[in-house]
Amino acid sequence: MMIRRFKILIVDDAPKNIQVIANLLGDEEYDISYATNGRQALGHIKENNFDLVLLDVMMPEMNGYEVCREIKKSHMFKDMPIIFITAKTDEESLVEAFDAGAQDYITKPFNAAELLARVRTHLKLKAFEDSQQVVIDNALAELKMLNKEIIETQKEVIFTMGSIGETRSKETGLHVKRVAEYSRLLALLSGLDDYEADLIAMASPMHDIGKVGIPDAILNKKGRLTEEEFEIMKTHVTIGYEMLKHSDRPIMRTAAIIALQHHEKWDGSGYPAGLAGEDVHIYGRITALADVFDALGSDRCYKKAWQDEDIFALLKEQSGKHFDPRMVEMFFDNLDDFFDIRSRYRDTD
Repeated sequence: MMIRRFKILIVDDAPKNIQVIANLLGDEEYDISYATNGRQALGHIKENNFDLVLLDVMMPEMNGYEVCREIKKSHMFKDMPIIFITAKTDEESLVEAFDAGAQDYITKPFNAAELLARVRTHLKLKAFEDSQQVVIDNALAELKMLNKEIIETQKEVIFTMGSIGETRSKETGLHVKRVAEYSRLLALLSGLDDYEADLIAMASPMHDIGKVGIPDAILNKKGRLTEEEFEIMKTHVTIGYEMLKHSDRPIMRTAAIIALQHHEKWDGSGYPAGLAGEDVHIYGRITALADVFDALGSDRCYKKAWQDEDIFALLKEQSGKHFDPRMVEMFFDNLDDFFDIRSRYRDTD
C-alpha cells in the first residue's frame, strides 16, 4: 500500500524563512512547493491541489490575509487548510487571521516541535475529511443511480397502468407513449418548466385508466353508443380520478387531475363538471389536445384512422370550443415536432 505524500505550499517573502521551514519538514513525508509573494502563491494553488498552506502575513503588494480570503472564495479550494506563520502577535491580527478563514496561527519565533505537531494534526484532519468526502460522494452517486432506477421503474409501471385501459378498449399499443410525448411538448411550449413537463409526460399515460371500470360491451362496441351507454362511458374519468387521488406523490396528483379533466372543453360543454376556459386545469387542456390528435390518427374498433387534413380541419374548427385556442395555435406552429414524435412512436403491424 502506497503511503500518501502530502503536498505543502510555503508562502513567505523571505527565502531564508522558507528554507528554515522546509528543512524542518524534510522531504521524506512531504512534497514541498514555495512562493515568495501572494500572486505567485495563488498561481501555484490554481495548478495544484495542496493539502496544506503555510502562509506569512506581512508581504508586499498582497498580504497573507488577502491571499487567504482569495483562496477561501474558491469552491474548489475553500476547504484547503491554511496555517499563518507570522511575527504579528497582537490579538487583532489573530482575529483577522481566523476571520479570513485560517485554520491555525503560529507566531515567530516558533518552536520546531510545535510547528511539526500542528502540521501533522491538520494534515491528519485533511486526510480524514478527504476520505469522508469520498464516502459521501460514492454514497451520493449510488443514491443518484438508485433514484434513476426508481424513476425508470415508476415510468414503466405508469405506462403499464395506462396501457391497461388502452388494451381493454383494443386501442393502439403506443398511444399512451405518443400522448405522453405530445403532452410534454405542449407543456414546454406553454411555458411550463422541465420538471412540470416531465410530470405531465409521466402522468398523462394514465388519462384513461378509469376505463378498467367500463363494461367490455360498451368499451368495445363497434356502433354508436346509446345515450345511456355514453353516460356509463363518461364515468371512466371519475373512476380514474378515484383510483389516483389518494396518493400524495406529485406524479399521481398530476395523473388524478388529468384523468378527471381531459374530457372537459374550453367552451364548458365537456364532462364531468362542465368547466370552461382556464377553469380547466392546464394539465387537462394539454392532455385533451394530445389525446384527441392521436386518437383521430389511430385505428379504433369503432373507426378507421383519419387523414391528417381532416384532423387539422377538426382541430381548427374546435379551437375555442373543445380546445384551448392557444394550445391549437402552438400545435400548428410546431407541427414538425409533433410529426417527429408520431414517427418515432409509430405503431407496428
